[in-house]
Amino acid sequence: MRPDGLPAALSDRRRLTAVDATGLLDTGPEDAFEDLAQLAASVTGCGRAFITLVDEHRSFWKSCVGVDVQEAVERQSPIGESFCSFLVGLAGDAFVVEDAAADPRTSGHPSIARMKIGAWAGHPILAPGGEVLGSTCVIDENPHVWQPEELAALATIARAVSNEINLRTSLTAVEDALETSSTLARSLQDSLLPPVLQKVPGLEAAASYLPAAGGSTVVGDFYDLFHAKGPWWCTVMGDVCGKGTEAAKVTALARYTLRAEATQHLSPAAVLGNLNRALIEQRKGERFLTAVYATFRSTSSGIAGRLCRAGHPPALIRRADGRVRDIGRSGSLLGVLADVRLADVTFRLAPGDALLLYTDGATEARARRTASSGARAQFGEDALSAALAGCGDLDAQGIVTHLGQLIAEHSGDWASDDTALLALRVPPRP
Repeated sequence: MRPDGLPAALSDRRRLTAVDATGLLDTGPEDAFEDLAQLAASVTGCGRAFITLVDEHRSFWKSCVGVDVQEAVERQSPIGESFCSFLVGLAGDAFVVEDAAADPRTSGHPSIARMKIGAWAGHPILAPGGEVLGSTCVIDENPHVWQPEELAALATIARAVSNEINLRTSLTAVEDALETSSTLARSLQDSLLPPVLQKVPGLEAAASYLPAAGGSTVVGDFYDLFHAKGPWWCTVMGDVCGKGTEAAKVTALARYTLRAEATQHLSPAAVLGNLNRALIEQRKGERFLTAVYATFRSTSSGIAGRLCRAGHPPALIRRADGRVRDIGRSGSLLGVLADVRLADVTFRLAPGDALLLYTDGATEARARRTASSGARAQFGEDALSAALAGCGDLDAQGIVTHLGQLIAEHSGDWASDDTALLALRVPPRP
């Protein structure tokens, strides 16, 4: 017992945590509970029925049939003036009184006169862990000999109330867990991407990462732009097979290996070949990735560089006059076989020219679904080339934004895969 003479179970920390987790304290009436309370009153023939939640100090009436109160502050009573304290102290058993004034357990209780209690019957509302959250109870103004069928019906209604509350609590917990998982996944995804692209002298650079609709897992899309050595710079776009933390590990390994190898080799094929060896040695072929990697430097006429593809979609070059062509020979996936086929190709960008790297989420974006749609067409490489050709005088950021908008419009803002875009553009001369 507590010092105030009430059951110590009222102050049990685990029970109070379970009560608070319902989120129902100090909330308004709801049809689901009103209907169950009305049913309890009907099957027992009592004028009043309550669904209560009991914390350490009060009994809160989530529903109260036969009592004309609406405001939450009025729908409660001090726990010392509520029969619910008896029920909480019974740790899951029902509490039934046929003559409140004569029963030695309740005679002299202050609520008998104030609430006109002749008889009281209640069954506990239980949390999944067995904690008593409160009660489903009925009050008769006169003494009442409770019939077995009345108490059985009241017990059934109390279980229905428990199920309703526990279902809501579980749903809230799942939603919170999903939100936390999604937030953590996106935070991890962001940590694998450069927050800001480095500024390359004489070159515009922009990138975007478009998450899949409803995505809550880490995926393997990544990109980077960094200085190698001397006048040389590097850029890469990659896509790791799979999702989740294992894909994130491979992504992190790829990024840091590429940065380290870039200081040693200016050949993109050599760098990707060394990345392939690192993947096989450290990841044992459990994940493969595709990548397109370029090394370049500024020249008096723009940009000159070499590019290598490893199982990745072709890079696109847009000339200042709007002509678009793909670049790069198809090469082997990385992380599967020790012997890979990789080749460098040279390229140049003149003033007004742009280079676009992308992941397959751009070309494989599906058309929006309609009531009459059959097979949903992919955006496709031809559409991406045409969209790039139509970018006019847009700078690198404008190109990335424009392409992202067209892909989103095609898919109805419901992308099935994450999409990364990266554009490098030599500014036109004044």
